[in-house]
Amino acid sequence: MKETVLQVRNLQVEFINDNSRVKAIDDISFQLHRGETLGIVGESGSGKSVTALAIMGLLQYPGKVTDGEILFDRINGQPLDLLTLPPAEMQLYRGGDIAMIFQEPMTSLNPVYSIGFQLEEAIMRHQNVNATEARRIAIAGLQEVKLLPNDEQIQEQYINYDLSVGDSFKLAQLVKEHKEAMLNRYPHQLSGGQLQRVMIAMAISCNPSVLIADEPTTALDVTVQATILELLSDLQQSRNMAMIFISHDLGLISEITDQVAVMYKGKIVEYGAAAQIFNNPQHPYTKGLVACRPSLNRRPRKLLTVSDYMSVMEDEFGKTTITAKEPVQPKEITQEEINQRLADISAKQPLLTVRNLEVAFPIRGVFGETKRYHQAVNGVSFDVFPGETLGLVGESGCGKTTLGRTLLKLIEPTGGEIFFNGQNITHLKGKTLQHLRREMQIIFQNPFSSLNPRMKIGDAIIEPLLIHGVGKSKQQQQARVVELLERVGLSADDQKKYPHQFSGGQRQRVCIARALALNPKFIICDESVSALDVSVQAQVLNLLKELQHDFQLTYIFISHDLSVVKFLSDRILVMNQGKIVESGTSESIYLQPKQEYTQKLIAAIPTGSPERVKNRHHGGRSEE
Repeated sequence: MKETVLQVRNLQVEFINDNSRVKAIDDISFQLHRGETLGIVGESGSGKSVTALAIMGLLQYPGKVTDGEILFDRINGQPLDLLTLPPAEMQLYRGGDIAMIFQEPMTSLNPVYSIGFQLEEAIMRHQNVNATEARRIAIAGLQEVKLLPNDEQIQEQYINYDLSVGDSFKLAQLVKEHKEAMLNRYPHQLSGGQLQRVMIAMAISCNPSVLIADEPTTALDVTVQATILELLSDLQQSRNMAMIFISHDLGLISEITDQVAVMYKGKIVEYGAAAQIFNNPQHPYTKGLVACRPSLNRRPRKLLTVSDYMSVMEDEFGKTTITAKEPVQPKEITQEEINQRLADISAKQPLLTVRNLEVAFPIRGVFGETKRYHQAVNGVSFDVFPGETLGLVGESGCGKTTLGRTLLKLIEPTGGEIFFNGQNITHLKGKTLQHLRREMQIIFQNPFSSLNPRMKIGDAIIEPLLIHGVGKSKQQQQARVVELLERVGLSADDQKKYPHQFSGGQRQRVCIARALALNPKFIICDESVSALDVSVQAQVLNLLKELQHDFQLTYIFISHDLSVVKFLSDRILVMNQGKIVESGTSESIYLQPKQEYTQKLIAAIPTGSPERVKNRHHGGRSEE
C-alpha cells in the first residue's frame, strides 16, 4: 500500500453574498499518495482552481468552505485537517509542506523585486536559515530546474570562451558572478518558460510533500511546455513528491499523471487511472474532452465538441441533469479532396505576395544610441492565395507575430516588399492605407485585452463601421451588429453587455464578429485560440472554418501548436529565428518533416496516445 499524503473528503465550497449562493465545489473526494501525480481536468469554471485554492487555504471572500475535510498526513504524525487550522498556523504549512505553482508566472512574481530576492524571501519564511544560506539554496533551486547550469558547466562555458581563463580563483569568481547575475534579474527580463522555472524553484525550495501545479503550461509553446512537464516529472520522482496537476487538456494530463479526476460544474464525474480515463472514458463529458482536441492522424471536416456528447438541463432549483448523446462522427476529408482544393487555390492569382521581407528593431546603448539591430524577420518570402488558410508555426520569439503585424502595416518593414491584391503596399500611408485596412483584419491572442473594458460589445463592433463610414444610418449599423453577433453564435441581447460578463470563448467570438464587420478579404488569426479551453477551442476553430466557407475569407493562422494549425490550414510555413525554415502542405509537414526544428515541434505536441500515456495504474470508475 502506498502512503497517503493528502485526503479530500466531501469538500464543498460556496460563494455567498447578500443576493446569491453559488456552489463552486459540490461534495468531491479524492486522495493523493506519496510519489503519485493526480490530474484534475475540466473546462474553465469546473472548479479545478477553486479546489486547489481551498487546499492551500487561499480562498478569498465571498468564497467559503462550507463542508468537508482536507486531511494532510504528516510523516510520523496524525492526519491534520487543514480546514481547522488558524490562519497563522496554516501559513507554516502553505509554501512549506504544500506548495503551489500558479497559472500565470508574471502576475505571481512582484515586478519591482529581483527573482533572487523573491526566492530568498520564500526560503527564509519557511526555513530557519540566514540570508547567505537562503541565497545558496536559491541558486541550487535554479540549477535543479535547469534555469542555471551547474558550476562545472558554467566553468566550461568560460574556459571555452576564453582559453586564458585558467586561474582557479578567477574562474571561481566568474562562476559566482554568473550565478549572481541570474539572481539579480527582474521578472520582465525573463521569458514565460524561464519565469515558470523560477516559480517551480520557489515552490520546491522548502522540499514540500505536496506540489499543486495549476495550469502551469497553458500559455507556453509546445516545446517549452514539454520541457516544463519533463522537469516537473523528474522533480516529482527524484523527491518522491505527491503532485496535483490541473489542466483543461486531457491529452496533456494523460501524459504526466497516474490518476485523473474529471470535474464538471463542481463535481468529479469520472475518476481513475490515466490510461483508463483516456483510452476508455465512461462519462459523456470525458468523451467530449478527449474528442475535441485536433488529431494529427485524421483530417475531419469539423471537430466534435462536448455538446455533441451530452445535453445539460438545469431545473428551477439549480439541479443539473446530464443526458448522454451519441455523436454523429464527422466525415473525413479525403486526400483527393485535399489535392483538388490545393490545385484550385494555386491556380488563382495570389491575394498576398511577400518578397524578401525584413524587420529589424534597434537595440539601444547606455546613452540611447543605436548599438545594433535585432533581426526579427529575415528575408521572408511567400504567397497567400484567395480562400486559402496558410498556417504559420514556430516558438515564441521566432518572429510570427512581428511578421503578421508587418503585413497589416502595424509595423514598418526595414526591407523587402508586400503586395496585396496586386498593389504594392510596402510604404503605403494615410487615407490609402486606412482604406486598405477595410480589406485586412486581425484577431489577437488575448480577447480580454483586445476589447475596451468600458465599452459595451455592441459599441465595440460598431466602432470600425463608424471609423470607416460604413452604414448610412444608426439603424443599419445596429442591424449589422445583430447580424454579426448571431453569425458567431451569440445573441442580439449580448450587445448590451460588457467584456467581463463573457467567458474567454465568448469574448473571442466578439473579436471575430468585430473583425468581420467591414467584410474583409484577409484575416490574420494571431494565436487566437491558444488561451482557450480545448473544448472552446474546438468550437472557435469550427466557427472559423464555417466563416471562411461562407464569406470566402483568406486566413493566415499563427500558432505554436502544429495540431491546431494542421486542422485548419492548407499549407504550413515553419518559422525559426526570423526565417522560414520549412514549407509545404499540412500533410507533408506532419508526415515528412525535413527540418529537425519541425520534428521537435511535432514531437512536443501532447497527443495522449497510448504509447505515451503513463500506465502505472489500472482500472477506474465513473461517477454520475
